[in-house]
Amino acid sequence: MAGSAAVLEDSSLLSRLDKALLPLERFAALLSGLAIFSLMFLAAYSVTGRKFFGSPMMGYVDYIEAMMPIIAIMGISYVQRDGTHIRMDMLVSALKGRALWFFELVSVLLILVLIVALTWGAWAHFDRSFDCARPLCSRDSSIDVGLPIWPSKLVVPIAFGVLVLRLLLQVWGYGRALVLGLENPVAVPLNLTIEEQAKAEAAALERDA
Repeated sequence: MAGSAAVLEDSSLLSRLDKALLPLERFAALLSGLAIFSLMFLAAYSVTGRKFFGSPMMGYVDYIEAMMPIIAIMGISYVQRDGTHIRMDMLVSALKGRALWFFELVSVLLILVLIVALTWGAWAHFDRSFDCARPLCSRDSSIDVGLPIWPSKLVVPIAFGVLVLRLLLQVWGYGRALVLGLENPVAVPLNLTIEEQAKAEAAALERDA
């Protein structure tokens, strides 16, 4: 998105729910960042073992594969809130007012339908892998060191579940903006310049005062 993305806040129920969900999204994004950070240590350990001891880390590829869902998916709701996920906005950036909110509402609704379907499928995929009657509660495991795969599969429906909550709030936010004709709605990412962002925040503070 061009300019600075902002998510405005006020004392409304929608904004309170937005702020309540944010810590969970930040925690998920933190886990994703820690998983990426840990890859450096795994790589350094494996390369050091191969170079100096002729013995690379056992299961290096298995550990990377296990962390991939955390790296790729856990932070998706956080970037959806801020509007910093990759998107094409050549057309959207030219829209204003209700036309913009209508376009955003339709887009988020389509995403919501897709993510709900993916969440359902991801949970079924996890359920096929999880079985506490088996060792480590796993029906399948990695090839090299036998890591149980179900924890990695569980990450996907959890991350998508958080994203569903975020999308529901954005549907509410864009729908409210469309119906009321709001210029700067809360709980949705706004494409603002620095001056517009400061002006909107000052107006929100005045309303709450």
